[in-house]
Amino acid sequence: MAITADCHLHTYYSGDSDSPMEEMIQRGISLGLTTMCFTEHNDFDFPDTPDGPGTQFLLNTDSYLYELIQMKEKYAKQIRILFGVELGLQPHLMRENAVYAKSYDFDFIIGSSHLCNRRDPYYPDFFEGRTDEEAYREYFSSILENVKKSSNFDVYGHLDYVVRFGSTLDRDYSYEKYKDIFDQILEVLLEKGKGIELNTGGIEKGMRDLHPCMGVLKRYRELGGEVITVGSDAHSPDQVANSFDRACEVLKACGFQYYTVFEKRLPEYKRL
Repeated sequence: MAITADCHLHTYYSGDSDSPMEEMIQRGISLGLTTMCFTEHNDFDFPDTPDGPGTQFLLNTDSYLYELIQMKEKYAKQIRILFGVELGLQPHLMRENAVYAKSYDFDFIIGSSHLCNRRDPYYPDFFEGRTDEEAYREYFSSILENVKKSSNFDVYGHLDYVVRFGSTLDRDYSYEKYKDIFDQILEVLLEKGKGIELNTGGIEKGMRDLHPCMGVLKRYRELGGEVITVGSDAHSPDQVANSFDRACEVLKACGFQYYTVFEKRLPEYKRL
């Protein structure tokens, strides 16, 4: 396996996982990973959902860090464990997220859009009464607003996350169809010195492509983008490093020679 760092992982410190951290680590070691970065969810001002109150995505960061330090010491001779967070971005949370990001010595921060105008694409009502294209376009436009207003992250996570939940998934979806918005997003990210994530988590949902699709990856590389992390978005041990061989092939096909790992918010480049 050419990619040996999984930089998007969730445990029972995230509201949508019940997996123990140690089990995730043991799985990573068994797969030959050299680095695992846990990126537990923290979404301020998340609305209540059919599955629970919005507070389920408020991270108990002190408890999470306490266990991570213990695991880091216990497995120090076998694997590098890094301290990350997946920060839910919304335009009105710029100040709150900035304060939080500076309150801990994170190794890595993923900025993600789990909400679009206060609605979660995970739930069918986000798509009701309109086409997938209309819903996707609203979601991508909200990302553009986020990247313009937010800077307290290292990479933007799963840029086309919304297509996991559309009725057609990514069967009628392409970079070219949304080029007008994607180009603006990528240009702002590059101006701010931010990277993007290659996320393999959509494959088990039935998608044909990874997040983001190859068209977006190629365009990012054409524009000079080089900072790209790889994450499985695993919420259970069996998902750790899922489809990483494919991720390596995709990155090479898009013109990348390296992938990135962040430690102490500084990028390290690893040859593919």
